[in-house]
Amino acid sequence: MKRRALLKWLAGAPLSAALLAGVPEAAWSKVAPAGRAFRRVRPGEPGWPSAAEWESLNRQVGGRLMKLADPLAACRADPTGRACFDFFTQIRNPYYILEHPELTQTSGWVDAWTSQPSAYAVAAKTASDVAAAIDFARKHRLRLVVKGAGHSYQGTSDAPDSLVVWTRHLNQIRMHDAFVPKGCEGKIEPQPAVSVGAGQIWGHAYNAVTTQGGRYVQGGGCMTVGVAGLVSSGGFGSWSKQYGTAAANLLEAEVVTADGKIRVVNARNDPELFWALKGGGGGSFGVITRLTLRTHDLPDFVGVVNFAVQATTDGAYRKLLARFVEFYRASLFNPHWGETVHFQDGHTLRVSMVFQGLDQAQAEAAWQPFLDFVRASRRDFAITQAPDVHAFPARMIWNPVVLRTLPGAVMADPRPDTPIDNIVWAGDAEQAGQFLHGYGSAWLPAALLEPSRRQGLVDTLFAASKQWDFALHFNKGLAGGRKSQIDVSRETATNPQVLDAFALVITGSGEGPAFPGLAGHEPDMKAARHDAAGNARMMDALYKLVPDAGSYVSESDFFLKDWQLAFWGSNYPRLLAAKKRYDPDGLFTVHHGVGSEAWSADGFTRVA
Repeated sequence: MKRRALLKWLAGAPLSAALLAGVPEAAWSKVAPAGRAFRRVRPGEPGWPSAAEWESLNRQVGGRLMKLADPLAACRADPTGRACFDFFTQIRNPYYILEHPELTQTSGWVDAWTSQPSAYAVAAKTASDVAAAIDFARKHRLRLVVKGAGHSYQGTSDAPDSLVVWTRHLNQIRMHDAFVPKGCEGKIEPQPAVSVGAGQIWGHAYNAVTTQGGRYVQGGGCMTVGVAGLVSSGGFGSWSKQYGTAAANLLEAEVVTADGKIRVVNARNDPELFWALKGGGGGSFGVITRLTLRTHDLPDFVGVVNFAVQATTDGAYRKLLARFVEFYRASLFNPHWGETVHFQDGHTLRVSMVFQGLDQAQAEAAWQPFLDFVRASRRDFAITQAPDVHAFPARMIWNPVVLRTLPGAVMADPRPDTPIDNIVWAGDAEQAGQFLHGYGSAWLPAALLEPSRRQGLVDTLFAASKQWDFALHFNKGLAGGRKSQIDVSRETATNPQVLDAFALVITGSGEGPAFPGLAGHEPDMKAARHDAAGNARMMDALYKLVPDAGSYVSESDFFLKDWQLAFWGSNYPRLLAAKKRYDPDGLFTVHHGVGSEAWSADGFTRVA
């Protein structure tokens, strides 16, 4: 949507007059005196806290204030030295990154941002630690950042000259047989749930909930993604069509708001803030310290399907795409199936899907018609990766003991004496420290699967595949899923388009850890910009079919235009109202976060 159209939409949206009028004049006068824009302070500037004031904060948080150093100092001193070599070896281990508040899981994005450490970090162990950091930042006009696992592609997990609230040590996990949110006794039936600290990661949560507890909790596919960041951005698991989004499964959250108040929010306590935390974007409304999520019965079996098919000509590839779209609608468009199909190299279809609630025979039978079609046309198609359909008991899926015995399944933390569940899927391991070239995502409405629309979808998939590789993530669209879960997900802040989408298209590119200006370890900027242009062309081909397609906030283009509408659609005015109620002075400002249009790109100066 064009900028003019977005502004027209905002102007006509419910409550827009009140929302866009700004905060009350009295509040503005406190932060933006007449004729002078409010600006946060940097080290060395008047107003930056003195050493005594920093020490006071350190005492208040139990000695857990950390002054952060440049992680690249050794490399700047000697780019070919042993210390630099060791650093670039370690940064390819996501668990190493998790334990260092000065690092992020993505090292940067071409022409967008580069990972740089904050000035100080509070290694919070309690909500009171978080409150102390927030109060200190507000009092001293500091740029405040929140980092859990540090997986933000948008670079929101760090900022130079800032104070970072590092939540990694808030990692407790507690199972509940019959949980009732605070203040909801007699209003909501007790239900199985799990309370998880905001700094915990999904791999460890799954091990506790599924391997040890025999239940399922809806979370992310990558094991090292943080719990709080995923939930607050919406959150898709491998089987979202069966279990809904992670945000929709949130029953209660403990959060520290910009006033330093520790709040326990749910459907009855601060309901608008609770709603905003369910998909309104991480780091925009407060610092989440604990989440309680609904858990589900495990199915008997879960499993995987992997294979690849290459077409010999453009005509054959069109035929392959047409058959797959028809087959997906008839056989896979249901709660049993999730994950991805990749469109690669112009002529290749690579399947990497998962299933739940089916045994191996049922899964094999589901795919038989499509594989029969491929094998019947050997002149047109070649199977370049043999079909592998494998089912196993659901309780085994995240069992680290079992996974470590399966060749090529996971990569383990190579450091000595680390927890057994410090593992990551082998396919995700290359993301540690990655430097992004480009990215894009868009939801595809289920109406495109109807017979009258399929040809247009096929033509678009073909045209897009000629520009750049991409994938359809079927688990990141709720259409075809259980109605009860779609209804629950409707009560989240995520763009309502997800409810009617059968898949999310994702394209992207990148390289290993790289840092501009670091001799011998710089990104290939020419290749990066070439790749970014290819990603953009691919998305442009898609937008010809779905010009108003929304985008998933956690996996999106850094340079996305009209992001308010793309990320949240008709929910944005309501989110902006919640932002102005709970954070009127914009203490929590992140790139393309709710209310961030009022701030400079670096988050230091109020511009509106």
